[in-house]
Parts: sequence; structure tokens; C-alpha cells
Amino acid sequence: MENFDIIIIGAGPAGLTAGLYAGRQNSKALVIDKGLSGGAGSEVPMMENYPGFDLISGMELISKMKPQCEKFSEIRENQIIEDIEKRDDGIYIKTKSSIGDDFNEYLTKSVILATGASHKHLDVPGESEFLGRGVAYCATCDGMFFVNRNVLMVGGGNSAAQEALYLKNIGCNVKIVHRRDSLRCEHRLEELLKEKGVEILWNSTIKEIKGDMAVNSVTLVRDGVEEEYETDAVFVAIGDEPSNDLAKQLGVELDENGYIITDKSQSTNVSGVYAAGDITGGVKQWIVACGEGAVAAISAYQDSEL
Repeated sequence: MENFDIIIIGAGPAGLTAGLYAGRQNSKALVIDKGLSGGAGSEVPMMENYPGFDLISGMELISKMKPQCEKFSEIRENQIIEDIEKRDDGIYIKTKSSIGDDFNEYLTKSVILATGASHKHLDVPGESEFLGRGVAYCATCDGMFFVNRNVLMVGGGNSAAQEALYLKNIGCNVKIVHRRDSLRCEHRLEELLKEKGVEILWNSTIKEIKGDMAVNSVTLVRDGVEEEYETDAVFVAIGDEPSNDLAKQLGVELDENGYIITDKSQSTNVSGVYAAGDITGGVKQWIVACGEGAVAAISAYQDSEL
């Protein structure tokens, strides 16, 4: 069994920042992720509001953050948490490799949960059947398959607007499907949508996704009237569900929407357990996640020194 001062679960913006700050305080720190570093942060096609960069993609920013974090903390990717338990002598964690049969066991003084959130689904017929065959949740990942083709982006917030702009910029014929008559995204993003000529189908929802080998149409409900609408792809950006399974196992208090409740120090109701990033709800912005990651790491270090 390996011993650490701080273990950070999740290697997105919050987790990588926590790893950087934890290691710089001379804590023996480890960052674990079930996949690759970046998480949902890598899917952000472009940002104009991250300080220091006029325009940068999430993938590019992660490529800068990861090696910076690795100077001070170890990162282990593709590690699935099999068990997590609060004990008298610390917090026990057991992981299994997602690409092999290797197991690892750890004991740590503190845990920072930076597990983020997963994409919400439309929950309509055809969505799961055509996943990877015209249904997608990441424009950066799958947009290039649909250059010069018709695609629909479902949603009205920042993520939907950013991804629609990315799809437009790479040459997709993209339209936004939004259930209301006004968007929820930043005003600047809405202006860019107008400048780029991205059409918005107002007061619209998708009732069913259809196709043969791949998506070729949807049943669209516009102003209460159903119509068949031809499209080659449906991209979905309608919000997130908190990835809170580990928090539940540790007895961490959640709000009514399933997000972890923390105080100003990013502490939870369970001693030695902290949380940062999208898993805490609130303002889901990259810079907020980084800030919370820094605060969580400093708090974990200071509390351990008491």
C-alpha cells in the first residue's frame, strides 16, 4: 500500500491545479483519473475568457497544465476507483487499471474530489442507438466527421454556443435547436453566432432521432408542431450531471441537485475530504474550477499541519 499526503481524484482543470498547488507545498500528492488528463475540459473548442489568452482551446490549455502539474505531483491515468473508505488512520482508496488487470491500494490523509460532471442526455428514442453514428456530445472530438454536412446542436448555454461556433468554423452546416425563445449563453457568444450566421430553431425540441446505419433525420417539435427534419448528426450540450458516486460512498453532503456542498475552504462535511470544480455546481467556468482546486489544495495542506 502506498501512502500519500493528498490524493486528488480527477485530472481536469480543478484536479491539475490542485496537484500543482499540493506539490508546491511539499506535500506528497497524487492525481488519479479514470481516463486521460483533461476530462471534459479537453472538449472545450475555444475560450476567449481565460486570463492571459485571447483565444485558446481546452485541449491546448490542458497540454500546458499537465506537464506543469507533473513537476510537483504524480499523475496516474486510466485508474478506476474500485473502493474508497474513510478509516481511523486515513482514507483508503483501491484502484483498478482500465487498460489492464493491475490494482493499486493507497492510504492518504486528505482527498480532493474533482470528479466533475457527465453530459446530460436527451433521453429520446434513437439517442443511444446512434451514439457514435451521428449522435455526439463533443464537437471537438467528432466535428471533423461532419464537415460540409448538416448538423444540429441541441442546447442554449455557453457550451452549446461554443460548440456550434466550432462546428461552423470547421465547415459544418450547423443549426441550434433550443427549447426556449432566447439563449442562456454569454452575450458575446450570442453576438458571434449572429455574425457567423448560425441559424437558431427557437421553441424546438427533438422527439426522436432516426436513421439506418447512421443518423439521417430527427422528429422535431417546433411551436408544438411535429416535423421531420433531415440532418447528418445531432450534437447534444444541454447541461451536466454531477459525478458524485465517490462522494456518496464517503458520506459527503450533497445539495438537492447532487452537487457537493463545500465551505469557502472547499471543505466538505467529512473531515479530510475536499471538493473542487464542476462537482461543486455553481458557476461552471474553467477559471472557477482552477481557483477552487488551488483553495482545496491549500486547505488540505493547512489542515493536515494543525
